[in-house]
Amino acid sequence: MSRIMMTAVLLPLLFPASPAPEFNKTYSNPVLVQTFAINRPAPAPYAGTLGIGDPAVIYHGGRYYLYPTGDNHSYDVYISDDLVHWTRGPKVFQSSERGVWAPEVFFNNDDGVFYLYYTANGRIGVATADRPDGVFRDLGLLISSGIDAHLFRDDDGRYFLYYARYPDFAIFVQPMESPLRKKGAPVKLFSPAEPWEKKDVPVTEAPWMIKHKGVYYLLYSGGSADSEDYAIGYATAKNPRGPFTKYRGNPVVHKGDGVFGPGHVSVIRDQAGQLWMVYHQQKDETRGWNRIICIDPLWFDRKGVLHGKASRLTSRPAPVTAGGPAK
Repeated sequence: MSRIMMTAVLLPLLFPASPAPEFNKTYSNPVLVQTFAINRPAPAPYAGTLGIGDPAVIYHGGRYYLYPTGDNHSYDVYISDDLVHWTRGPKVFQSSERGVWAPEVFFNNDDGVFYLYYTANGRIGVATADRPDGVFRDLGLLISSGIDAHLFRDDDGRYFLYYARYPDFAIFVQPMESPLRKKGAPVKLFSPAEPWEKKDVPVTEAPWMIKHKGVYYLLYSGGSADSEDYAIGYATAKNPRGPFTKYRGNPVVHKGDGVFGPGHVSVIRDQAGQLWMVYHQQKDETRGWNRIICIDPLWFDRKGVLHGKASRLTSRPAPVTAGGPAK
């Protein structure tokens, strides 16, 4: 073998090609912590420290975008490549009111528009932008007595806006002609009735819809949102308008093993198709609003039962964020 040929063979061994960058293969909660000093006179008066919470997550253009409750009069967006490491992005919505929380963002493939459903003092409004980190333009009121909006688009193209009526915390669905226009009257789905939903204060809120093998799974949170007993359950139906039956094993995600008050879940898939719940926990058992953002897997068993388990400070396999598009 010539010296030139030998050098060509040895070079890859001496200087191996740089491996493709990989995201961490494990993670531990929390994945995002931030606090704000607030003074909210209404509709639920509170003065003190508020931890970031009520997250809604979308995937667009190869990145994840998280929209949480923050300073109570505006929304910032947080951006991630892997659902674990988050960078605070720009302010995407600003209100003159105090009492702004629980945003939801929906991207409509038909018109390429991002729709922000915001809660302001017990009312739901809508705003639009042409990019996920752009400034959303307020288009006004949509629901006069409601919080925690979530827009779901079914496989047949129909739109449904789920929300909690305020202040009685019954879950409703509003059929929609489009992301902006209502279609008919809202339908009441259920109210707080189970013991875990009525802990301290009767609450069912934060609806989030997923569809699995033709069945509609409506996740929701129950109990006092500022307590360690806040938890996540779900109800199922064969139609997005119901009737819904609450799972008898609720709550499926609850306190324990160093976890306090897990709730207000949104759901996203990683690139391997695994479902992930993005939600908040209370920092500790102290009553208040000092929340932290966490992620954990959701999964269905062979009988169609939905499972999840909240974790804290425990190393777990991280989301798969390379190899295909998330949905």
